[in-house]
Amino acid sequence: MSKPIIGISGSIIVDEGGMFPGYKRAYVNDDYVQAVASAGGIPYIIPIVDDEELVISQLSMIDGLLMSGGQDINPLMYGEEPNRLVDDIFPRRDTFDERLVKNFMKTKKPIFGICRGHQIINVVNGGTLHQDLTLIKGSYIKHWQAHNPSYETHSVLVEKDSRLHDILGDETLVNSFHHLAIKDVAPGFKVTAKAKDGVIEGIEKVGDEFVVGIQWHSEMLSATNEKMHNIFVKFVGLCAKNKK
Repeated sequence: MSKPIIGISGSIIVDEGGMFPGYKRAYVNDDYVQAVASAGGIPYIIPIVDDEELVISQLSMIDGLLMSGGQDINPLMYGEEPNRLVDDIFPRRDTFDERLVKNFMKTKKPIFGICRGHQIINVVNGGTLHQDLTLIKGSYIKHWQAHNPSYETHSVLVEKDSRLHDILGDETLVNSFHHLAIKDVAPGFKVTAKAKDGVIEGIEKVGDEFVVGIQWHSEMLSATNEKMHNIFVKFVGLCAKNKK
C-alpha cells in the first residue's frame, strides 16, 4: 500500500528582525512534519490562500487533514464579543481553516486537530469556546506549562467507547500550551477526554468518520512518547485505507 499524503494546515510568520523585518513566511512547526513522517505518512504543508477554489484544489491532493495549532480563534466566529483576555487573533487564517475543515469533511476522509486545530473543528461545526481558562468555574490545573514541550505536565482522563481510548487507555499524561478551551461541544460531536479540573481535552465526531481533536500537543511528544506516536500511527493508517 502506498503512503498516504497528509495535509498539514499552515500559517504565516512575520520576521521581526534580520534582513527583512516585516517579511511574511509560510510555515508550520517541524514537529508536525516529523510526527507524520515517522508514522508512515507523506507530510504536505498547506499554505494559506484566500481563494476557496484554490483551497478545494489543495484538498484534492491529500488523503488526510491535520489541523495544526496557533493563534486564538476570533470569538466573532462563534457569535461572541472578544473578552479582554483574548490573545493574538489571525482572521485570515480563521477563514482559511474554516474552508479547510468544511470542504474536507465533505470527503469523509480522516481529520485530526491539535490545540487550535481541535478548537477550530468544534467552532466550524457549531460549537463555542471559553475565551480564557480563568472564566471556567473550577479550573485549577496549569494548562500553559513553562517547561520543555516534550515534558508531560498534567493528566487527562479518557472516555471509554472512544477512538482515543483505543489508543491511550483510561488515563494519560500530556503537555499543555493553551488558555482557550471548548465550552459548548458542536452538534454531532462528543467529549472523549477531560483534564481532572473538567477542561475538555478531546472530542470526536459521532459515527464512523475519523474527525478527532485533542487539546494537547501530541506532535511535540511523538518522538519520545509511544502513546502519542500511536495517535499519528492510527490517523495515518486510516488515511492509507481511504487513499484513492
